[in-house]
Amino acid sequence: MRRPLVTAAVLLALAGSLGAGPASDVPPLPERLADTGGGSQLITAEAPDTGSTTGTVTWWERRGGRWTAAGSAPARFGGGGLAEGATREQGTSTTPTGLYDLPYAFGIEAAPAGTTYPYRQVTEDSWWCQDNDSRAYNRWVEPRPAHCRAAEAEHLVSYGTQYARALVIGFNYDRPVRGRGAGIFLHVNGRGATAGCVSVPADAMAEILAWADPAREPHIAVGTSSGPTAITRY
Repeated sequence: MRRPLVTAAVLLALAGSLGAGPASDVPPLPERLADTGGGSQLITAEAPDTGSTTGTVTWWERRGGRWTAAGSAPARFGGGGLAEGATREQGTSTTPTGLYDLPYAFGIEAAPAGTTYPYRQVTEDSWWCQDNDSRAYNRWVEPRPAHCRAAEAEHLVSYGTQYARALVIGFNYDRPVRGRGAGIFLHVNGRGATAGCVSVPADAMAEILAWADPAREPHIAVGTSSGPTAITRY
């Protein structure tokens, strides 16, 4: 009477292992992206869908021809969810999806120990211009020029929590399109959803800055788990 019980247990164990097999065969996320930017470091910011304000940020590195996760943290996105970066509109509080470079880092606090990324220290004169009529649209200005209205700019030092440390996301940066959006960063969490940026806990932001190596050309891919804005499209 005991033999059938043993056989059943073995069959159940085999079924379980077979069921778990395919999941382990799924390539890591960077290998499923259309493009990773050509470097050997990558940050992914993935949300369940375009209406989400939370998700996951993971930082990856490529060694020996394979991508492996170096760290991961819960993420927050814009209060308006996520939107296709190529058609996003300024003032919608949406996080733009797409693949972007990371021009430089900045912060009110000093750079974390081990940081090699270009890092700008925020001062009382540091502003980010979001004025569509300004020559400095979507640029750091210090001091703020007259053609960039204060009401259409962020006084960086005023955001002591969020901009304690941050990375500039190269959305609409190289050839800015007026009305597309300005001042999109990866920064420290505030009280809730962002105005369009991606945010992570302070310890994760410090870890990312100490990890990021400009020589390895890190990029960030932002997207959803599926659909037209799926992160794997970028």
